[in-house]
Amino acid sequence: MWGVATLSHNLPMHSSVVLSSVALAGLLAACARMPDAAAPLLATPVAIETTMHDAMAEVHANGMAIAVIDFGQVVYSQAFGHRNKAGDLLRSDTVMVAASLTKPVFAYLVMQLADEGRIDLDAPIARYLTQPLPSYAAWSSLAGDERWRAITPRMLLSHRSGLPNLPALEQDGKVHLHFNSGTRFAYSGAGINLLQFVLESGLGLDVQAELRRRVFQRFDMRHTSMTWQPDAADNQADGYTSNGKSRPHPHRTRAAAASSMARRSRTMHDSSRAWCAATVCRLRRAPP
Repeated sequence: MWGVATLSHNLPMHSSVVLSSVALAGLLAACARMPDAAAPLLATPVAIETTMHDAMAEVHANGMAIAVIDFGQVVYSQAFGHRNKAGDLLRSDTVMVAASLTKPVFAYLVMQLADEGRIDLDAPIARYLTQPLPSYAAWSSLAGDERWRAITPRMLLSHRSGLPNLPALEQDGKVHLHFNSGTRFAYSGAGINLLQFVLESGLGLDVQAELRRRVFQRFDMRHTSMTWQPDAADNQADGYTSNGKSRPHPHRTRAAAASSMARRSRTMHDSSRAWCAATVCRLRRAPP
């Protein structure tokens, strides 16, 4: 049994905290697992709900949405708790931020482009840019560091570029290379966003539109978006700082490949099935 869970939690995040590492690992394992007569029985809904309430109490989470996937099928989905500090219930149609679970969805798009021959995963990103990367304002802090020329899309997808997680976490708030690209692993949201920049500036793609066509529409994820949707303003989950201060649901106006996807939890059943299909079970090129 594996779960994909999203928590509204007292942690320093802009919105609902997403258990990306554990959830994604579980999602992929569940999709890839072959039927096994010796596999343990799934927990009952009562056992799942008891565990969820205990987990929420342990980490002081306000709300949680969970989906259980078995043999590539969503067999259980439910929402628990509250969506904000006012105590409004986290409903089955509440909008929650998927945060870093945006990354594998974006990676699915990149793999489709690679299958189509539109991008070479092992070619330096410099091939796709019309001018040196530091010439662009967002990446100007890399001026004088020629190591950026060795970065490839594969390195960016596998977090081996040398870039930081987020510029905001750097002492000077700017992007820097911390090691030679390709030599080791370091989780990097900035690296994923750089690959988005390459697709948009170098290939002329609209990443938000491509994700909508190749993923959200393909898998009938009608309530999933890369930017804030005004029609959800009265039913969205907020987040909290480490000291318990409420942080409103972010109103993103621009897609960020590393983190900006949001979706309604009533589509968790469909979204989980879609992610399963997109990441492991049916990895193939989307129709034109």
